[in-house]
Amino acid sequence: MTCAACVRRVEKKLGRLEGVTATVNLATGTARVSHPADLTPEALVTAVEQAGYQASHQAGYRASHGAGHRAAPPAPEADDARQERERLLITALLAVPVLELSMVPALQFRNWQWLCFVLAAPVAVWSAWPFHVRALRGLRHSTATMDTLVSLGVLASFAWSVYALFLGGAGEPGMRMPFSLLPSTQEGTAHLYLEAAVADPLFVLAGRFLEGRARRGTGAALRSLAELAAKQVSVRDEHGERTVPVDQLRVGQVFLVRPGERVATDGRVTRGSSAVDLSLVTGESEPVEVSPGSALVGGAVNAGGLLHVEATAVGADTQLARITRLVTEAQAGKARAQRLADRVAGVFVPAVLALAVTALGFWLGAGADPQAALTAGVAVLVVACPCALGLATPTALMAATGRGARLGVLVSGPRTLEALRHVDTVVLDKTGTLTTGHMTVARVTALPGALGEDEAVRLAGAVEQGSEHPIGRAVTTYARRKDPAQLLPDVTGFLATPGRGVKGEVESRTVEVGAPDGTLPRELAEALAQAEAAAHTPVLVRVDGRAEALIAVGDVLRPGSYRAVERLRRLGIRPVLATGDRDAPAEAVAAALALDEVHARCTPEDKATLVRELRRTGARVAVVGDGVNDAAALAAADLGIAMGSGTDVAVGAADLTLAREDIEALVDAVLLARRTLRTIRANLVWAFGYNAVTVPLAMVGLLDPMVAAAAMSASSLLVVANSLRLRGRQPSPARPRPRAAATRRAKAGAR
Repeated sequence: MTCAACVRRVEKKLGRLEGVTATVNLATGTARVSHPADLTPEALVTAVEQAGYQASHQAGYRASHGAGHRAAPPAPEADDARQERERLLITALLAVPVLELSMVPALQFRNWQWLCFVLAAPVAVWSAWPFHVRALRGLRHSTATMDTLVSLGVLASFAWSVYALFLGGAGEPGMRMPFSLLPSTQEGTAHLYLEAAVADPLFVLAGRFLEGRARRGTGAALRSLAELAAKQVSVRDEHGERTVPVDQLRVGQVFLVRPGERVATDGRVTRGSSAVDLSLVTGESEPVEVSPGSALVGGAVNAGGLLHVEATAVGADTQLARITRLVTEAQAGKARAQRLADRVAGVFVPAVLALAVTALGFWLGAGADPQAALTAGVAVLVVACPCALGLATPTALMAATGRGARLGVLVSGPRTLEALRHVDTVVLDKTGTLTTGHMTVARVTALPGALGEDEAVRLAGAVEQGSEHPIGRAVTTYARRKDPAQLLPDVTGFLATPGRGVKGEVESRTVEVGAPDGTLPRELAEALAQAEAAAHTPVLVRVDGRAEALIAVGDVLRPGSYRAVERLRRLGIRPVLATGDRDAPAEAVAAALALDEVHARCTPEDKATLVRELRRTGARVAVVGDGVNDAAALAAADLGIAMGSGTDVAVGAADLTLAREDIEALVDAVLLARRTLRTIRANLVWAFGYNAVTVPLAMVGLLDPMVAAAAMSASSLLVVANSLRLRGRQPSPARPRPRAAATRRAKAGAR
């Protein structure tokens, strides 16, 4: 496929099969097809071949909603690019002398025109052969494409030049041909169009070669995702350690990840600790510390020590495979404006052919010189460019989805970007979305004295080692992270009292960790009031019967939540908090983030009802959630957004997934959506505007065919280059307004 007319032709041919709907992507050379279960992929390939194109069924396809498959021709190979480059270089060597001699009269020696003819003949035949073949194939199937226009333009220019050389007097020795950017209209002047016959293939081949390189650049995200997958893995089992291909790895097997190696598949750390670089998978910029029990994502890079990992998902079920599928399927979609462009492209080439014939007939009927009439007709054929129409959306979408994957934003397609562009209200879940979703030590307050904060935490963590309570695990985890190099001391005489806490002997001291009771020293009493105001759970640490420290434990806000909420406001988006948690924790989070609308104790049905009410008032609503209880609201919203760390049900119900555990990725998603749609609109405005201006100029005889060829190639390149700008889009942190920042600091201080 070479232009949007090809896309329209393939879609129409596939759409004629009963029960089939197809979306064809020019930039990726793929078709995403929904079809009845009894229709084989081979029948789809046959339909594409009947349209005059080649296709093959994509190996390793995966069903979508039980009925969808992706049929695609093979990806361009390095050999194809090499052949294109060789054809372009040979064409340039032959064409450049012809252009110089035709454009610079001072270089025109005796019989120069015959040298140009010898050099131009292989260009018009061999260099343009792919265009001639595809044009002939389209003719056999009663269709016309961009190749039809190029082929006709080359043949018409070359045929006229042959006539002028042999029968029109242009072959006389000593003939001179002046050059002008405007076509020659002097009657009786022997004029050759060999420069147009060679410039057309040269510029189109050069344009498509550069365009192909750029289009391969927009697909770099998919290739980089594929490169993240490990090929070999070191497995440890009863037979010892051995290296096997990664596709032989099974769930439950333990494999090793050495420093510098990629994690072979999703798993859980069973032994060892390290820092893991997740930047290429989730967009997280800083390494994440992992230890026994931590979850790992396939494709992450181990930046520290040796890890023993138990595989929890393999093959198509891994997070990396899901990300790749999301990006692939997103790139197969079309924006609303692109669907309009494809419909226009379906009649574009026949209309251009009709205009070229009309221009030729008009000038001949008006008594103009035949070569002037031919010039207008050839210029119309050459300057028209449906390629830009076909590339306007897919190249922008490929660049945007690839960049989004790097930022930790996974979109399901252009409809998601269009919906995100218009969202004005976002309903935020609390647990797991604005907060971390698990119990964490938020604050430690120790009495001034000999013990100190670090020692109090170390003793409390030691005695809590024997506890299975979430609060106890949070205290122990915090103590281990305070000093990773030092092991916590052993505990003897451990005793757990339900509802009260734990007690044990640590280093000959009696340590009690539990609910505060009795009268506390002033410092600890103030810390207790602050913990209760923030809806945190206070834990009192007593050593040998004396109150030494108070630890506030709770589900703390993610670091990016403060910035994310403020940036959403600056983008004109109203944040609303809806949580199933109690009133106190909900109000505490709302106060910390300066949220005005809070809905606590929401059931899944309540959240879905809230979304419907907001939409009924005219709001365009996005919902961000991570749990099963959010699935109904995600499905009821204009746009569902799931945290990548959430449940499969939430991710499945969402239109957009935030792969990194940072709500600020939502702001990056909004900015990316707005810039992508601006880019698509700019591409389409250029593609339509270019043809609206240049085709009439060519018809009235104001455009030389050679200039037209250069302009046509430049049109496609400009569209692709504009789309490639999306690949460099960086998340741009917004500066909070001074008043809002002051309010936020005051709220945080009060907490």
